Amino acid sequence: MSCCAPGVETAAELDNAGSAGPSREELLLSSRSVGDGLRQTDLSVPGVHCGACIHAIETALSKLDGVESARVNLSAKRVSVRWREDAMPPIVESLNRIGYAAHLFDELAEGKDRALAELVRATAIAGFAAANIMLLSVSVWSGAEDATRDLFHWISALVALPALYFAGGIFYRSAWNALRHGTMNMDVPIALGVTLAYALSLYDTINHGQEAYFDAAVSLLFFLLIGRTLDHVMRDRARTAVTGLARLAPRGAMHLREDGSSEYIPVTEIEPGMRLHIAAGERIPVDGVVAEGASDLDCALVTGESAPQDAGVGEEVRAGMLNLTGPLVLRATARSQDSFLAEMIRLMGVAEGGRARYRRIADRASALYSPVVHLTALATFVAWFAISGDFHRATTIAIAVLIITCPCALGLAVPIVQVVAARRLFEEGIMVKDGSAMERLAEIDHVAFDKTGTLTMGRSRLTNASEIGSQDMALAASLAQHSRHPLSKAILAAAGQWSPAMTFETIREVPGFGVEGVSGGTVYRLGRAGWALSGDPRKDHEGETILARDGTRLATFRFEDQVRTGAARALSELKQAGCPVEILSGDARPAVASLAEQLGVETFAGGMLPAGKAERLRDLADQRRKTLMVGDGLNDSPALAAAHVSMAPSTAADIGRNAADFVFLRDSLMAAPHALAVSRRAGRLIRQNLGLAIVYNAVAVPVAILGHVTPLIAAVAMSASSILVIANAMRLHGGRPAEAERAVDGMKLVAGAA
Repeated sequence: MSCCAPGVETAAELDNAGSAGPSREELLLSSRSVGDGLRQTDLSVPGVHCGACIHAIETALSKLDGVESARVNLSAKRVSVRWREDAMPPIVESLNRIGYAAHLFDELAEGKDRALAELVRATAIAGFAAANIMLLSVSVWSGAEDATRDLFHWISALVALPALYFAGGIFYRSAWNALRHGTMNMDVPIALGVTLAYALSLYDTINHGQEAYFDAAVSLLFFLLIGRTLDHVMRDRARTAVTGLARLAPRGAMHLREDGSSEYIPVTEIEPGMRLHIAAGERIPVDGVVAEGASDLDCALVTGESAPQDAGVGEEVRAGMLNLTGPLVLRATARSQDSFLAEMIRLMGVAEGGRARYRRIADRASALYSPVVHLTALATFVAWFAISGDFHRATTIAIAVLIITCPCALGLAVPIVQVVAARRLFEEGIMVKDGSAMERLAEIDHVAFDKTGTLTMGRSRLTNASEIGSQDMALAASLAQHSRHPLSKAILAAAGQWSPAMTFETIREVPGFGVEGVSGGTVYRLGRAGWALSGDPRKDHEGETILARDGTRLATFRFEDQVRTGAARALSELKQAGCPVEILSGDARPAVASLAEQLGVETFAGGMLPAGKAERLRDLADQRRKTLMVGDGLNDSPALAAAHVSMAPSTAADIGRNAADFVFLRDSLMAAPHALAVSRRAGRLIRQNLGLAIVYNAVAVPVAILGHVTPLIAAVAMSASSILVIANAMRLHGGRPAEAERAVDGMKLVAGAA
């Protein structure tokens, strides 16, 4: 038998081999037309291990009638079969015949959440065992004695043993892994406490003792597993919105080859420079530029904008946008893993994993806490044994101390709030690039905005179209259609339906100045006034844009930038939150002054260079002001880096997005006050959680050391503190605040009763 023979597959692969695989109908539905009367089917073949496997599969499939080609991808364990669509060949049957099980290939398919399934199973086992042991314990507490009591204790021991093995395995494996590497974690005292409680109870049972704490050991596991399951579910819910985007993203695209043929390829195989055909109704798989065609795009998935956006040749598009009305040919500019959508998904993970100051403190305290817990329990045992001489009583109190001082609540206090806050912000179209950013945002007392592209949309609108004659407008549009400049787009938008005014023998765009066309020896220019009139760009004529013929002015165009949605309200809410606002812009001072007056901003500066913006932020820092900088352009990146915390729209330049701590996806500027409100509330909840954990330990530990707490009460109290911290974090989640508040109140009652 060869190294890759089907007989040496894993158990999971053998299970797959036993199935018949997808039906012919499923294969037909999953296949795609690739043109020229061909269809392509992608299948996953887990049994592929080496070159011999590839040769066997490709040879067998190529011999089938109707199969044009078969290609095996060893890394992805995928076989792509192209076949003539007039008759489907028996692909799956042939693979099964040579010993290779196959199923439909799904690049984005996710298996079951095994961690959650294990937690739920362990919780159910622990809960079942705890309930039954508690019933037996009630019988003992009610007066069962001698042989009856011993029988109930032995039954409890037998019920608890599999619970410790199956439910406690989660903690034992984690604790052993930590100890094996010479470290400590919070599962070490849990595993030790549960084991000692069971061992002491078993000792008491063998020696006909009056009390046993099997219920404490299993109840501790039950309540801890409830907390871990809640934590896991909350983290999963925080990621659901992002994974939902990934599921909606296309799984491949039609690749247009240079020889004119086409092939459907998975999104992971798309490379920059490839030409992709996007039919109406399909989503764009990767970031790119429109090379051919024109259409309307639904950008709601990416930007939150509900109105369709026009897309023509030269327009930049992003992965996840939906092509609505017409076919497009795109030139890919990024791989799938480098696309805007992939960047957003990565940001979500960064938001959860960031180390803010509070989280660093909590993590450091938790790391120190584990050895402190063991030393405290040991000192308690030594002290009680020295005082009373009762080994059994000293051991029981030490176990209670070991259980009740476990720092689970402290470990959950910060990260669970960060996870819920990141989800809340994402629901409002705000991505967090750094886990400490929310903490820094909550501290701000000043806000600085860039103008163009931030307070405004960077989308100019022609304001004096009615003053320009139809002939001049048509002439300007004839020149503007050869430029992608925002002002050219504004002229084309204002011109509406127009007929070409003339044909140009030559036409060229002069970057930074305008468009020049020559017709019959006459030179027409559309652009900066100084350049259009005399060819001298230094004569800017106060920034006018004009249409000129051989240096003679034909028409003057005046524009205004569209104020970003929600800008006035956002600035008002920031002021109400105690944050003065100012505008820092590189635009001419009159334009900045006009916008500042419109938005009610008293402090502003125009004509600023990038270094000037950064210097202004450093001056504010010297004044002990903590400033939020909101900007979008390449020239804003020094200021974004210099600010206490920074924010940029998703339309910002790459370097601007990289420098910012927050990225907001939607057009509305309300993202700034929303993020501030969520961050401040998250900060309050973190402080509350830390306070709850500290108060719990300040009260519970001395009581346990004094011997007033049994292992069972210690298990309930410690677990209740962890659940209380999680419930408190859930108050941050929008949509069900009343229910969350009631849950917290209920948990407080449980903790109080414990």
